Amino acid sequence: MVRLLKWLVLVMGIACVAIGAVHLALGIGSVPGEGSAGATVDSRERFYGAVFLGYGLAWIWAARQSPVPSTAVRWLAGILLLGGAGRLLSLAVHGRPQWFQLVLTVIELALPWLYFRLSTADEKAVAGAAGRDR
Repeated sequence: MVRLLKWLVLVMGIACVAIGAVHLALGIGSVPGEGSAGATVDSRERFYGAVFLGYGLAWIWAARQSPVPSTAVRWLAGILLLGGAGRLLSLAVHGRPQWFQLVLTVIELALPWLYFRLSTADEKAVAGAAGRDR
């Protein structure tokens, strides 16, 4: 479980950094169907890209800690879940988005629960090892 947690946290961080960098660099060009949205939406997209890149760096920071801090993992996973809830709200208010946004919604609603479940694995392993060393 510890290896899975560390791997998932690191992969999430790398993916978020990459996604954030693409959105920061390309602006509305990174979003299917938004090419004509204009300067205001492009500005917002690039800002959110930078924030998402920072979010990814927080995941990478957590992955590099020993043990991986369960509180940080739960907070970061909660933010992802909140993003998925935001997508559900958009779906309810504005209808179906482009198909890939629906895929992202499913990921953002399902994956946090795995992180919540695994969040304490590394801390428990370290505590167990310390208990055996006495």
